[in-house]
Amino acid sequence: MNAYAGTWPLTRAALRRDRVFVTVWVLLLVVVVYASASATVSIYPTAADRVQAAEAINSSPAIVALYGPILDVRSEGELAMTKLTVLYAAFVALLFLVLVRRHTRTEEESGRAELLGATAVGRDAQLAAAVLESGSVAAALGILAAVACVVGGLPVVGSIGFAASWVGVSWVAIGLTAVACQLSASARTCAALAGAGIAVLFGLRVVGDTGPEWVSWLSPFGWSTRLRAWSEPRWWVLLLYAVLGAGLVVSARMLQHGRDLGSGVLAARPGPAHGSPRLADAFALTWRVHRTMVSSWTVGVAALGLVMGAIAPGVGDLLDTDAGRQVIESLGGVGALQDALVAAVLSIAAVVVTCFAIAVVGHGAGDERDGRTEQVLATAVTRSRTFVATAVISLGGASWLLLVTGAGAALGLGMQAGGGAGDLGRFAGAALAQSPAVWVVAAAALLLHAFGSRLAVVAWALLASCFAIGQVGELLKLPDAVTGLSPYTHLPAMPVESFAATPTIWLTAIAAALTVTAWWRYRERDIG
Repeated sequence: MNAYAGTWPLTRAALRRDRVFVTVWVLLLVVVVYASASATVSIYPTAADRVQAAEAINSSPAIVALYGPILDVRSEGELAMTKLTVLYAAFVALLFLVLVRRHTRTEEESGRAELLGATAVGRDAQLAAAVLESGSVAAALGILAAVACVVGGLPVVGSIGFAASWVGVSWVAIGLTAVACQLSASARTCAALAGAGIAVLFGLRVVGDTGPEWVSWLSPFGWSTRLRAWSEPRWWVLLLYAVLGAGLVVSARMLQHGRDLGSGVLAARPGPAHGSPRLADAFALTWRVHRTMVSSWTVGVAALGLVMGAIAPGVGDLLDTDAGRQVIESLGGVGALQDALVAAVLSIAAVVVTCFAIAVVGHGAGDERDGRTEQVLATAVTRSRTFVATAVISLGGASWLLLVTGAGAALGLGMQAGGGAGDLGRFAGAALAQSPAVWVVAAAALLLHAFGSRLAVVAWALLASCFAIGQVGELLKLPDAVTGLSPYTHLPAMPVESFAATPTIWLTAIAAALTVTAWWRYRERDIG
């Protein structure tokens, strides 16, 4: 039988299965591209303003580390896409990490790959289908991103080059994740390996952009800048993405032929023969399952806070125009520009941290679908305790991560401009003030899970909608009735604005009502 038999049916099934998830993620990225392109002209109305802003970015190592350098300070397109060329390319890579893992390693772990293998489906069909689906999505994303740039007022050639860099990064992420799926024996380990690979590539780009330039050529994220899409494009750089992506996919196929179905090249380490008696408690077991995730997220958000706190002192030079000051103040209220930037960053961090809360709920839903929850409930553990344990890790963990983000921002600001306990208290309080909005979305995820384990994935679409409404709604001039649908828009932009008790109390009450309703429903329905 042909090793690729059944590839096309599997590809169509994957596209249908991912239609909502992919559509939401792609549209969100495209909206951000358009908003960034269209806003640049109003923020920097003259060529002198754009040159000054570009030079301010290049003069700040912290900003360059996060966004990458601007090689042509006179290029409007390069300034407009400075965040999206490198930083948002990492988000693009994460999209394809999720897609490839879902249709390869996750299918094997659940046993569905073995069932399909018993039919007229070739050995390489699932991997080929995952690559084909992801490649199709990458092409669609590239086309839509290019159109968004052009509609936003940027040059056509540069728009095509920028979109091509996103497609190139997508191909590398597809190949990298395909290799990780062959190496690991579980979906979680696969995600950790692929995520670590993306982080290493991003780190190489940071080292090259802030130190020896040649190091940037070792990373696809560095290629995105060196492509020079907006001025004298180096089209040959696109071949680097194609060669690396193709090489990784071929390597994944070779590794697949050298392992057994359901296993990984790297053998899974067996656990102890007898578990700790403490794991008989639902809270201890839930914490044990998620402690690595909490630790990695803690390191990540601390780094985010440090970088953004270090950037804050230079925001005055970056936005030294009347229009620029109006935009940053609209994001964070009125007051000092660096406080306004911190407020804007904390509002975005709240959305990022919500991903952690939803992921915890999603893991609980996955345990139920795979039968692990039923095994736990067969002991003396009650449904209520199992549900409450997941809710505590989800909601409490999110608040902890917000606190770490605020503390990191205070430390970063202190390292650059000096500061003390006052900044630590202000920023930590401002970060924690975002908790009620995070709780509302996390509680909605719990409610969806309570009505059915397969409904938990809808929470990602809910989060994406809230992000789109809250973060780009003002740039797109959406009516207040629409922007008000996002819980993130109701909280004060601390530390610029003062704490407001009314929206905090209302959002907390809504989150509590949703959580209690979810708890009640979870106790009543059938498990599985």
